[in-house]
Amino acid sequence: MRTSNLIFEFTIAALLAFLTPLAALVQTEAKTLTKDSNDLYRIGPGDVLEVRVLNRPQLSRDSVRVDNRGMIHMPMIDDEILAGCRTESELAAEIATRYLKYLRHPHIDVFVKEYSSNPVAVMGAVEKPGQFQLHRRIRLLELISLAGGPTERAGERVLVAHTSKIASCDEGSTAPESGFESYNLNNTVKGEEQSNPYAQPGDIVTIPEAQQAFVVGNVFKPGSITLKERITMSQAVAMAGGILPDTQKDRIRILRQLPGARANTEIVLDLNAISKRKAEDIELQPNDIIDVPMSAGRRFLRSLGNAIAPTALTLPVRVVR
Repeated sequence: MRTSNLIFEFTIAALLAFLTPLAALVQTEAKTLTKDSNDLYRIGPGDVLEVRVLNRPQLSRDSVRVDNRGMIHMPMIDDEILAGCRTESELAAEIATRYLKYLRHPHIDVFVKEYSSNPVAVMGAVEKPGQFQLHRRIRLLELISLAGGPTERAGERVLVAHTSKIASCDEGSTAPESGFESYNLNNTVKGEEQSNPYAQPGDIVTIPEAQQAFVVGNVFKPGSITLKERITMSQAVAMAGGILPDTQKDRIRILRQLPGARANTEIVLDLNAISKRKAEDIELQPNDIIDVPMSAGRRFLRSLGNAIAPTALTLPVRVVR
């Protein structure tokens, strides 16, 4: 008897050891299916549906347009049917329930023939700006990826303007007011949930270009500098390839337009003192112009050479034999 009990206990323990990971696997799969169902396309105003009732062609419809309230009509059903914010399978189940009054085992299929309810646009500092008609629900990050992703000139923010008066299909949502929401681009790219919402019908997504400063004068690569982060004067000069020979290092100027001022403010900096940490390396502001001058003596010689060379070319040529 004792041997039988031991065998029974061992069998139960082995069975539990087998079923526990199996139950965990089933639970994981259920969560995955739930998550995937959240990403399914939800019908919206303007969509055109095909509704098929098995063995009942008189009840089937090739083209049923969803009105601006999200409602549709079906034969023999007096009340309107809410199609908006439902998936194809959810709407099919609702229609089947309505037809139970007339059919014993109604089998309904619903298909979206024309997608018209989810237009969105992506513009600004992306590789491929454009408009998109969504056939499923997607998040902000995927939408930006479909537009080619941010360019090198992209700033730090993503602006989402809501233009539709139709409520989203998220639980508890209402029709959005005209306006926009702002997200940190780095957080969106990382896929952080708070910065990666679902795109809503009529959204216009804009990634503004970062503010810029400009480096001109006696540097290897004059041009613009994108201010994606804190950049000082010496860093900007380095990003422009560094200074050329004969630069007047103690007279580097920052030309800055202050709000409300008509004329530029001039800030003179000494690059030698900054490199020795004896002077402040000023942080740049948008639209600053850094002017890196050439030394006065070299500028005079270069100007003299530029003036003399064209004149010399016009003199008569004599051959010396």
